Amino acid sequence: MDEMELLERSGGPVTRSRISRDLAALGLGHGDVVMFHTRMSAIGYVAGGSPTIIGALQDVVGTSGTLMVTCGWNDAPPYDFVTWPEEWQAAVRADHPAYDPALSEADHNNGRLPEALRRWPGAVRSRHPDVSFAALGAAAADLMADHPWDDPHGPGSPLARLTALRGRVLLLGAPLDTMTLLHHAEALAEAPGKRFVDYDQPILVRGERVWRRFHDIDSEDGAFDYSAVVPDGMDPFEAIARDMLTAGIGRTGNVGAAESHLFEAPEVIDFATAWLETKLSGSPETLNCLG
Repeated sequence: MDEMELLERSGGPVTRSRISRDLAALGLGHGDVVMFHTRMSAIGYVAGGSPTIIGALQDVVGTSGTLMVTCGWNDAPPYDFVTWPEEWQAAVRADHPAYDPALSEADHNNGRLPEALRRWPGAVRSRHPDVSFAALGAAAADLMADHPWDDPHGPGSPLARLTALRGRVLLLGAPLDTMTLLHHAEALAEAPGKRFVDYDQPILVRGERVWRRFHDIDSEDGAFDYSAVVPDGMDPFEAIARDMLTAGIGRTGNVGAAESHLFEAPEVIDFATAWLETKLSGSPETLNCLG
């Protein structure tokens, strides 16, 4: 989509002050701790790009607020490299750079904003290579500290801390299926058939590159088999989020040209954990319990 199409979609340039006004109208406020996901093209022509969006968010939450994004690691060795021919595996183990929170790029699949925020002066990034987050603001260090090596979406994770701080989740033109916080619900849910992965990645320990084995829910192919409870072709996270909105959880409004949503993290976790435990219990009479 070219610039003129974006301008026409959003009725002119989407400026920092316009984004700030729209965010405030959606319900974001001073002192908020907010994890945000963004699809910039949905907003329209954003004058100034990523810095404009980060600046607008800072304007609304103020110096006492905090912004948070999911980063990951764009150049992490793939989980399945251990199935490669032995000489290829050996080459990776010998020379693949270690994850460095200050240098390793955020996963490009997460869009431009995570990379922009993690580079922002004063931003703090968590230590986990595969599941890293970044935050900027008053609570950034507390959110990112001591990210658990194993079960990095579970208790003690940045997602758990976001929830404990009564933080919020903002989908800024981003699809409902991008809500990373739902991985925390998957980690907490006591439901049958939960799937896990174990993988090796290099990290820095006191300045030295060390390979470590990690254990987590399967956040790539799905922590559960959702086929019996989610319509064909729909992402499970979209299904959960749609049911939340139907239940009156979350606010919806436009930021620029983009339909956007604002959720309370504790409400998301309470609803989604119950949804998972009920829908995936295997008991046919429960399947329509939560929508």
